[in-house]
Amino acid sequence: MMSEAFVTSPERLIISALIGMMVLLFLIIKGKLQPVIAIIISAVIIGVGVGMPYDMIVATIEKGMGSTLQGIALLVGLGSMFGAILEISGGAQRIALTLVNKFGENKAAWALGVAGLVIGMPVFFDAGLIILIPLAFGLAKKTKKSTLTYAIPLLAGLAVGHAYIPPTPGPVLVATMLGVDLGLVITVGIVVGTVSMIVAGPLFGKYIGNKIHVPLPKNLEETPDYDESKLPKFSVVISIILIPLFLILLNTASGVLSGLAAVRPFLKFIGTPFIALTISTLVAMYLLGTKNGYNREELEKIMTKSLGPTGMILLVTAGGGVLRYMLQDSGLGEVIGNVVSGSSLPLVLVAFLIAGLVRISVGSATVAMTMGAGIMAAMPEVAGLSQLHLAAMVCAIAGGATIMSHVNDSGFWLVKSLLDIDEKTTLKTWTVMETLVGVVGCIGALIISIFA
Repeated sequence: MMSEAFVTSPERLIISALIGMMVLLFLIIKGKLQPVIAIIISAVIIGVGVGMPYDMIVATIEKGMGSTLQGIALLVGLGSMFGAILEISGGAQRIALTLVNKFGENKAAWALGVAGLVIGMPVFFDAGLIILIPLAFGLAKKTKKSTLTYAIPLLAGLAVGHAYIPPTPGPVLVATMLGVDLGLVITVGIVVGTVSMIVAGPLFGKYIGNKIHVPLPKNLEETPDYDESKLPKFSVVISIILIPLFLILLNTASGVLSGLAAVRPFLKFIGTPFIALTISTLVAMYLLGTKNGYNREELEKIMTKSLGPTGMILLVTAGGGVLRYMLQDSGLGEVIGNVVSGSSLPLVLVAFLIAGLVRISVGSATVAMTMGAGIMAAMPEVAGLSQLHLAAMVCAIAGGATIMSHVNDSGFWLVKSLLDIDEKTTLKTWTVMETLVGVVGCIGALIISIFA
């Protein structure tokens, strides 16, 4: 129960929230302050504004940091190490090359979309793009088509895999904050994500490739020819990637299938996300690392180096948890929930809009996901939703955090640089593609929520 010292009128709660959010956006956009510090300052402003005692503000911040990291820290670290092994072994290239060969030249764009989706789950977006973009360039060079015809499907697949499907950190974070079964999130994410990839990838890629001819980058003299004989087998790579998904889904299935009741405790144990990812990482270390000639010392260095970028991700993620508990413990979540419940908008759409507004304002998908999930989790109405409805909400938040990538997003400049195109063309291609990924995902989430 909240203390009388900070129970105030709804007006004061809303004003405090608005001031806190405006300060947050100002500090990140204009002040160029690190998002972590900006989030903490914003949370303190909200707490002081509603009249929370100082010791409770501190306790809420500590609770938000601890509770959020408890569910996500291991997954982010393990996922980074797993992705690093997949990268150095050539596993990502093997998947892409095999799919392109199987689909054929005429369907190569579809193959790149599927490859991007699969690689986007265990590998960070930036790394996956840098690894696979030479393959898109090679196809464009061979067919004389616009590089967009192949680059856009690859980008869409990577964006979808990174946004919608665990064990990638974003949806795991949102699912953890909303209390959703990860197996269900994987199932819904695959369905919603596949449709999003098709629309934003091969279909939009073909349209925009015919409309805008983008030649190969000027500084690209030769695209690399991969020596397929030195790459790991496709069956090995895809099996390792699917291990955590299979174990998590098996855990979910054991709860509803009576035939698995006898082994349910064991399946629940190995299907716990961090256990499942640990198993897959160990398998990858041996099959993709040791068997490819890497010794233990080399693997240790590779995996340790991969943990470098995770610090910022974890801190921003924890910051989202701080905002969530500040909104919840101050009573703001209940006020926001009452306002939303009084409107005719579905909660899934509200979740999409909140994450989308943050994404457009701040640029960071991670910040958009953490803030979107935090605000939604603080609403009492959300606690009464079914697991399927909540899984759809996870996709809606991920979709909102994907739309409208523009000049305040590092991904925008990475794509512009790699494709060697100007800002206007990047807006017409990359930004539209990202928005299609998010909007189609939201539509899919809305449809699923109707039947939840």
